[in-house]
Amino acid sequence: MRVHSSEQPFVPADKQRRWLVEYSMPIGYAVLFILLSFTVENFFSTTNIIGLMLSVAQIGMVACTMMLCLASRDFDLSVGSTIAFAGVLGAIILEQTHSVALTVIGGLLAGALIGAGNGVLIAYLRVNALIATLATMLMVRGLAFIVSHGQAVGIANEDFISFGDTRLLGLPLPILVTAACFVVFGVLLNHTVFGRNTLAIGGNPEAARLAGVKVERLRVWIFLLQGLITAMAGLILASRITSGQPNAAQGFELDVISACVLGGVSLQGGKARIFGVLIGVLIMGTLENVMNLMDVDAFYQYLMRGLILLIAVLLDQLKTTAHRI
Repeated sequence: MRVHSSEQPFVPADKQRRWLVEYSMPIGYAVLFILLSFTVENFFSTTNIIGLMLSVAQIGMVACTMMLCLASRDFDLSVGSTIAFAGVLGAIILEQTHSVALTVIGGLLAGALIGAGNGVLIAYLRVNALIATLATMLMVRGLAFIVSHGQAVGIANEDFISFGDTRLLGLPLPILVTAACFVVFGVLLNHTVFGRNTLAIGGNPEAARLAGVKVERLRVWIFLLQGLITAMAGLILASRITSGQPNAAQGFELDVISACVLGGVSLQGGKARIFGVLIGVLIMGTLENVMNLMDVDAFYQYLMRGLILLIAVLLDQLKTTAHRI
Protein backbone atom coordinates (compact mmCIF):
# COMPACT_ATOMS: atom_id res chain seq x y z
CA MET A 1 0.00 0.00 0.00
CA ARG A 2 1.41 3.35 -1.04
CA VAL A 3 1.27 6.34 1.21
CA HIS A 4 1.17 9.65 -0.63
CA SER A 5 2.71 12.41 1.44
CA SER A 6 0.95 15.74 1.31
CA GLU A 7 4.00 17.55 2.66
CA GLN A 8 5.57 20.08 0.33
CA PRO A 9 9.28 20.94 0.16
CA PHE A 10 10.03 23.97 2.27
CA VAL A 11 12.93 26.27 2.94
CA PRO A 12 13.96 26.24 6.62
CA ALA A 13 13.25 29.47 8.46
CA ASP A 14 16.92 30.07 9.24
CA LYS A 15 17.81 29.82 5.52
CA GLN A 16 15.04 32.24 4.67
CA ARG A 17 16.35 34.65 7.28
CA ARG A 18 19.92 34.34 6.00
CA TRP A 19 18.76 34.90 2.41
CA LEU A 20 16.87 38.02 3.46
CA VAL A 21 19.87 39.38 5.37
CA GLU A 22 22.22 38.55 2.50
CA TYR A 23 20.17 40.29 -0.18
CA SER A 24 18.60 43.03 1.92
CA MET A 25 20.75 45.77 0.36
CA PRO A 26 20.03 45.03 -3.34
CA ILE A 27 16.31 44.64 -2.60
CA GLY A 28 16.30 47.77 -0.46
CA TYR A 29 18.10 49.80 -3.13
CA ALA A 30 15.71 48.66 -5.88
CA VAL A 31 12.73 49.71 -3.76
CA LEU A 32 14.42 53.03 -2.87
CA PHE A 33 15.24 53.79 -6.51
CA ILE A 34 11.68 53.13 -7.67
CA LEU A 35 10.23 55.19 -4.83
CA LEU A 36 12.54 58.14 -5.51
CA SER A 37 11.81 57.99 -9.24
CA PHE A 38 8.15 58.69 -8.52
CA THR A 39 8.50 61.11 -5.60
CA VAL A 40 11.56 63.30 -6.29
CA GLU A 41 11.36 65.69 -9.22
CA ASN A 42 14.01 65.22 -11.92
CA PHE A 43 15.56 62.23 -10.13
CA PHE A 44 14.93 59.80 -13.01
CA SER A 45 16.05 62.22 -15.73
CA THR A 46 18.95 61.18 -17.95
CA THR A 47 20.98 64.20 -16.89
CA ASN A 48 20.56 63.43 -13.20
CA ILE A 49 21.31 59.71 -13.56
CA ILE A 50 24.56 60.47 -15.41
CA GLY A 51 25.35 63.12 -12.79
CA LEU A 52 24.70 60.55 -10.06
CA MET A 53 27.08 58.06 -11.66
CA LEU A 54 29.72 60.77 -12.09
CA SER A 55 29.40 61.76 -8.43
CA VAL A 56 30.18 58.22 -7.27
CA ALA A 57 32.90 57.50 -9.84
CA GLN A 58 35.82 58.18 -7.50
CA ILE A 59 34.17 56.37 -4.58
CA GLY A 60 33.46 53.40 -6.84
CA MET A 61 37.05 53.13 -8.07
CA VAL A 62 38.55 53.23 -4.60
CA ALA A 63 35.85 50.97 -3.12
CA CYS A 64 37.04 48.17 -5.44
CA THR A 65 40.44 48.09 -3.74
CA MET A 66 39.15 49.01 -0.28
CA MET A 67 37.07 45.85 -0.62
CA LEU A 68 40.30 43.85 -0.87
CA CYS A 69 41.77 45.61 2.17
CA LEU A 70 38.68 44.92 4.27
CA ALA A 71 38.43 41.35 3.01
CA SER A 72 42.00 40.75 4.21
CA ARG A 73 41.08 42.14 7.65
CA ASP A 74 42.75 45.55 7.08
CA PHE A 75 41.57 48.99 6.03
CA ASP A 76 43.06 52.24 4.72
CA LEU A 77 42.27 55.67 6.16
CA SER A 78 44.74 57.47 3.90
CA VAL A 79 42.79 57.25 0.62
CA GLY A 80 41.35 60.79 0.85
CA SER A 81 44.81 62.28 1.40
CA THR A 82 46.24 60.17 -1.42
CA ILE A 83 43.59 61.51 -3.81
CA ALA A 84 44.49 65.08 -2.84
CA PHE A 85 48.25 64.49 -3.11
CA ALA A 86 48.02 62.69 -6.47
CA GLY A 87 45.92 65.53 -7.87
CA VAL A 88 48.29 68.23 -6.57
CA LEU A 89 51.42 66.37 -7.69
CA GLY A 90 49.92 65.70 -11.10
CA ALA A 91 49.00 69.37 -11.52
CA ILE A 92 52.55 70.45 -10.57
CA ILE A 93 54.18 67.95 -12.95
CA LEU A 94 51.86 69.08 -15.74
CA GLU A 95 52.66 72.72 -15.03
CA GLN A 96 56.41 72.04 -15.19
CA THR A 97 56.62 69.55 -18.07
CA HIS A 98 53.37 70.00 -20.06
CA SER A 99 53.45 66.21 -20.50
CA VAL A 100 50.25 64.29 -19.80
CA ALA A 101 52.14 60.97 -19.82
CA LEU A 102 54.62 62.14 -17.16
CA THR A 103 51.74 63.56 -15.13
CA VAL A 104 49.87 60.27 -15.09
CA ILE A 105 53.01 58.22 -14.42
CA GLY A 106 54.11 60.53 -11.61
CA GLY A 107 50.70 60.52 -9.91
CA LEU A 108 50.28 56.74 -10.17
CA LEU A 109 53.81 56.10 -8.95
CA ALA A 110 53.25 58.32 -5.92
CA GLY A 111 50.04 56.48 -5.09
CA ALA A 112 51.69 53.08 -5.48
CA LEU A 113 54.54 54.12 -3.16
CA ILE A 114 52.11 55.41 -0.53
CA GLY A 115 50.12 52.18 -0.70
CA ALA A 116 53.21 49.97 -0.59
CA GLY A 117 54.48 51.98 2.39
CA ASN A 118 51.25 51.30 4.23
CA GLY A 119 51.54 47.61 3.38
CA VAL A 120 55.10 47.35 4.69
CA LEU A 121 54.19 49.12 7.93
CA ILE A 122 51.22 46.81 8.53
CA ALA A 123 52.50 43.48 7.18
CA TYR A 124 56.20 43.49 8.05
CA LEU A 125 56.56 46.03 10.88
CA ARG A 126 53.31 44.86 12.54
CA VAL A 127 51.93 48.37 13.01
CA ASN A 128 48.18 48.39 13.62
CA ALA A 129 46.30 49.31 10.42
CA LEU A 130 44.39 52.08 12.20
CA ILE A 131 47.57 53.76 13.45
CA ALA A 132 49.60 53.17 10.28
CA THR A 133 47.04 54.54 7.83
CA LEU A 134 46.00 57.36 10.18
CA ALA A 135 49.64 58.49 10.34
CA THR A 136 49.92 58.19 6.56
CA MET A 137 46.69 60.15 6.14
CA LEU A 138 48.12 63.07 8.13
CA MET A 139 51.56 62.98 6.52
CA VAL A 140 50.31 62.72 2.94
CA ARG A 141 47.76 65.50 3.48
CA GLY A 142 50.57 67.60 4.94
CA LEU A 143 52.74 66.89 1.89
CA ALA A 144 49.89 67.98 -0.39
CA PHE A 145 49.73 71.33 1.40
CA ILE A 146 53.53 71.69 1.46
CA VAL A 147 54.17 71.07 -2.25
CA SER A 148 51.23 73.28 -3.26
CA HIS A 149 52.05 75.99 -0.68
CA GLY A 150 48.53 75.60 0.62
CA GLN A 151 46.90 76.73 -2.62
CA ALA A 152 45.09 75.06 -5.50
CA VAL A 153 47.31 74.31 -8.50
CA GLY A 154 45.45 75.21 -11.68
CA ILE A 155 45.31 72.98 -14.76
CA ALA A 156 44.99 74.47 -18.25
CA ASN A 157 46.16 71.56 -20.42
CA GLU A 158 43.19 70.56 -22.59
CA ASP A 159 44.48 67.04 -23.21
CA PHE A 160 44.57 66.34 -19.47
CA ILE A 161 41.23 68.02 -18.84
CA SER A 162 39.68 65.75 -21.49
CA PHE A 163 40.11 62.81 -19.09
CA GLY A 164 37.30 64.27 -17.02
CA ASP A 165 34.81 65.28 -19.74
CA THR A 166 35.46 63.01 -22.74
CA ARG A 167 32.42 60.86 -23.59
CA LEU A 168 32.44 57.36 -25.07
CA LEU A 169 29.20 55.60 -25.95
CA GLY A 170 27.40 58.60 -24.49
CA LEU A 171 28.98 58.19 -21.04
CA PRO A 172 31.73 60.30 -19.44
CA LEU A 173 35.12 58.58 -19.27
CA PRO A 174 35.24 58.48 -15.41
CA ILE A 175 32.08 56.33 -15.38
CA LEU A 176 33.59 53.90 -17.88
CA VAL A 177 36.83 53.71 -15.89
CA THR A 178 34.81 52.95 -12.74
CA ALA A 179 32.87 50.24 -14.56
CA ALA A 180 36.14 48.74 -15.77
CA CYS A 181 37.45 48.72 -12.17
CA PHE A 182 34.40 46.78 -11.00
CA VAL A 183 34.83 44.23 -13.78
CA VAL A 184 38.58 43.79 -13.28
CA PHE A 185 38.46 43.55 -9.49
CA GLY A 186 35.37 41.36 -9.62
CA VAL A 187 37.29 38.87 -11.75
CA LEU A 188 40.36 39.27 -9.51
CA LEU A 189 38.32 38.53 -6.38
CA ASN A 190 36.23 35.64 -7.67
CA HIS A 191 38.31 33.89 -10.31
CA THR A 192 41.99 34.16 -9.34
CA VAL A 193 44.32 32.72 -6.72
CA PHE A 194 45.00 36.29 -5.60
CA GLY A 195 41.33 36.78 -4.69
CA ARG A 196 41.00 33.43 -2.95
CA ASN A 197 44.13 34.05 -0.93
CA THR A 198 42.90 37.52 0.02
CA LEU A 199 39.71 36.05 1.47
CA ALA A 200 41.74 33.28 3.11
CA ILE A 201 44.02 35.61 5.04
CA GLY A 202 41.00 37.66 6.07
CA GLY A 203 39.25 34.57 7.37
CA ASN A 204 42.25 33.10 9.21
CA PRO A 205 45.76 34.52 8.57
CA GLU A 206 47.57 31.73 10.41
CA ALA A 207 45.70 28.98 8.56
CA ALA A 208 46.44 30.74 5.27
CA ARG A 209 50.14 30.95 6.19
CA LEU A 210 50.23 27.24 7.03
CA ALA A 211 48.59 26.55 3.66
CA GLY A 212 51.50 28.23 1.90
CA VAL A 213 50.08 31.72 1.32
CA LYS A 214 52.70 34.49 1.47
CA VAL A 215 50.57 36.59 3.81
CA GLU A 216 52.91 39.56 4.26
CA ARG A 217 53.72 39.86 0.57
CA LEU A 218 50.05 39.63 -0.39
CA ARG A 219 49.12 42.38 2.08
CA VAL A 220 51.73 44.69 0.57
CA TRP A 221 50.34 44.00 -2.92
CA ILE A 222 46.80 44.73 -1.75
CA PHE A 223 47.83 48.10 -0.32
CA LEU A 224 49.93 48.87 -3.40
CA LEU A 225 46.84 48.31 -5.57
CA GLN A 226 44.85 50.47 -3.16
CA GLY A 227 47.32 53.33 -3.57
CA LEU A 228 47.53 52.92 -7.35
CA ILE A 229 43.77 53.03 -7.94
CA THR A 230 43.32 55.84 -5.42
CA ALA A 231 45.94 57.92 -7.23
CA MET A 232 44.15 57.27 -10.53
CA ALA A 233 40.93 58.52 -8.92
CA GLY A 234 42.82 61.60 -7.72
CA LEU A 235 44.15 62.37 -11.20
CA ILE A 236 40.69 61.98 -12.74
CA LEU A 237 39.19 64.22 -10.05
CA ALA A 238 41.88 66.86 -10.76
CA SER A 239 41.05 66.74 -14.46
CA ARG A 240 37.34 67.17 -13.72
CA ILE A 241 37.78 70.19 -11.43
CA THR A 242 40.75 71.52 -13.51
CA SER A 243 43.00 71.90 -10.49
CA GLY A 244 44.92 70.01 -7.85
CA GLN A 245 43.31 70.78 -4.49
CA PRO A 246 45.31 69.99 -1.32
CA ASN A 247 42.09 69.95 0.72
CA ALA A 248 40.20 67.67 -1.69
CA ALA A 249 38.46 64.45 -0.63
CA GLN A 250 38.29 65.18 3.10
CA GLY A 251 36.22 62.45 4.78
CA PHE A 252 36.43 60.41 1.57
CA GLU A 253 37.75 57.33 3.38
CA LEU A 254 34.64 57.06 5.55
CA ASP A 255 32.36 57.21 2.52
CA VAL A 256 34.32 54.42 0.83
CA ILE A 257 34.35 52.18 3.92
CA SER A 258 30.63 52.83 4.47
CA ALA A 259 29.86 51.84 0.87
CA CYS A 260 31.87 48.63 1.19
CA VAL A 261 30.26 47.59 4.47
CA LEU A 262 26.78 48.46 3.18
CA GLY A 263 27.61 46.18 0.24
CA GLY A 264 28.30 43.21 2.50
CA VAL A 265 32.07 43.38 2.97
CA SER A 266 32.76 42.20 6.51
CA LEU A 267 34.83 44.39 8.83
CA GLN A 268 36.09 41.14 10.36
CA GLY A 269 37.57 40.00 7.04
CA GLY A 270 37.11 36.94 4.86
CA LYS A 271 33.91 38.04 3.10
CA ALA A 272 33.37 40.32 0.10
CA ARG A 273 31.18 40.55 -3.00
CA ILE A 274 31.87 42.96 -5.84
CA PHE A 275 28.16 43.30 -6.72
CA GLY A 276 27.40 44.18 -3.11
CA VAL A 277 30.08 46.88 -3.17
CA LEU A 278 28.47 48.34 -6.31
CA ILE A 279 25.11 48.48 -4.51
CA GLY A 280 26.73 50.11 -1.48
CA VAL A 281 28.35 52.77 -3.66
CA LEU A 282 25.04 53.47 -5.40
CA ILE A 283 23.19 53.77 -2.09
CA MET A 284 25.70 56.34 -0.81
CA GLY A 285 25.58 58.32 -4.05
CA THR A 286 21.81 58.16 -4.43
CA LEU A 287 21.11 59.47 -0.94
CA GLU A 288 23.54 62.36 -1.42
CA ASN A 289 22.07 63.09 -4.85
CA VAL A 290 18.53 63.19 -3.48
CA MET A 291 19.55 65.49 -0.62
CA ASN A 292 21.10 67.86 -3.17
CA LEU A 293 17.97 67.76 -5.35
CA MET A 294 15.86 68.57 -2.29
CA ASP A 295 18.25 71.36 -1.18
CA VAL A 296 18.97 69.72 2.16
CA ASP A 297 21.37 71.81 4.22
CA ALA A 298 25.00 70.62 4.19
CA PHE A 299 24.96 70.27 7.99
CA TYR A 300 22.16 67.71 7.76
CA GLN A 301 24.06 65.91 5.01
CA TYR A 302 26.96 65.39 7.41
CA LEU A 303 24.48 63.97 9.90
CA MET A 304 23.10 61.57 7.31
CA ARG A 305 26.58 60.39 6.28
CA GLY A 306 27.38 59.59 9.90
CA LEU A 307 24.07 57.79 10.27
CA ILE A 308 24.76 55.72 7.15
CA LEU A 309 28.16 54.72 8.54
CA LEU A 310 26.52 53.62 11.79
CA ILE A 311 23.86 51.64 9.91
CA ALA A 312 26.59 49.99 7.82
CA VAL A 313 28.42 48.80 10.94
CA LEU A 314 25.19 47.55 12.54
CA LEU A 315 24.32 45.64 9.37
CA ASP A 316 27.76 44.05 9.40
CA GLN A 317 27.15 42.90 12.98
CA LEU A 318 23.69 41.60 12.04
CA LYS A 319 25.05 39.58 9.11
CA THR A 320 27.87 38.15 11.24
CA THR A 321 25.34 37.08 13.90
CA ALA A 322 23.02 35.58 11.29
CA HIS A 323 25.83 33.43 9.85
CA ARG A 324 26.77 32.16 13.29
CA ILE A 325 23.25 30.93 14.06
